[in-house]
Amino acid sequence: MRILVTGSSGHLGEALIRLLQEKKIDCLGINIIKTEFTTKVGSIADRNFVRSCMNGVTAVIHSATLHKPHVATHSYQDFIDTNLTGTLNLLEEARLQNVKSFIYTSTTSTFGDMLTPSKDKPSIWITEEVRPIPKNIYGVTKAAAEDLCQLFYRNYNLPCLILRTSRFFPEKDDKKINRELYSDNNLKINEYLYRRVDIEDAANAHLLAIDKAASIGFGKYIISATTPFSENDLSELRNNAPGVVERLFPDFKEIYKFKNWKMLPEIDRVYVNTKALKELDWKPKYDFRYMLDSIKNNKDFRSELSKIVGIKGYHNEEFDVGPYPVNE
Repeated sequence: MRILVTGSSGHLGEALIRLLQEKKIDCLGINIIKTEFTTKVGSIADRNFVRSCMNGVTAVIHSATLHKPHVATHSYQDFIDTNLTGTLNLLEEARLQNVKSFIYTSTTSTFGDMLTPSKDKPSIWITEEVRPIPKNIYGVTKAAAEDLCQLFYRNYNLPCLILRTSRFFPEKDDKKINRELYSDNNLKINEYLYRRVDIEDAANAHLLAIDKAASIGFGKYIISATTPFSENDLSELRNNAPGVVERLFPDFKEIYKFKNWKMLPEIDRVYVNTKALKELDWKPKYDFRYMLDSIKNNKDFRSELSKIVGIKGYHNEEFDVGPYPVNE
């Protein structure tokens, strides 16, 4: 087995290469930026470069992408070139190489406008059945690349699994109002209730997907920490999220008070990972209960892999509005 990992200098790509090396699995990392985890430097938008990397490859994990923080600094064409043309190049060469599994790292951002219900509606229970309505070029290109993967399974029987990951980046939040209202750790731990996953859990999901792709054929999976909420909580989450959390975790208020933290007043969506748990045999470790116990025991809540990969940033400069010049 030889696994090609795209985006090997990024957060998830580095995590994947580290895990594969630890398991002594032959792997090749490619990226436009050279690091110790990148074997070949080049762009996936270059078909000849992609072809040169495919010799002997039996599985592809395609995690390379332009992200949401790039929306304000890169053109629509940049997103088309990397997120769409790059994916097409990889699929074409994977098909010619008779690759056994193609794992595409997508994002819960593809759901876009579906993630924000009107004020008089309950929170949204986000499963794979929810229809994405992308709200920016990032979401549009990621959703379109998902469709390319499905096309290559349909027309060429290339096993493709799509993993829609929630937030795993350690960088500060992309919204200024959130950075002002909450400390960074406070906000991230809140997110483990409904929209965050530790990078170790995310990387392990990708490795499991490689083994499952041939038998599944094609599938889309939400990769997020297991939520403690149920569909019965959705109405109350819109106007009394602290009350719901306290009911489920009676010790949470005392722990938060000690840290001088606060809970979100409302939660508008909940990512549901049930399908990934069942079909990928995925067992994520890091959830809100784990976070609370870590705080109680004065322990770092992050996985060792998350700490090692660390913060990479998305730009080489600081902007007047903060670390991200975000355009929706």
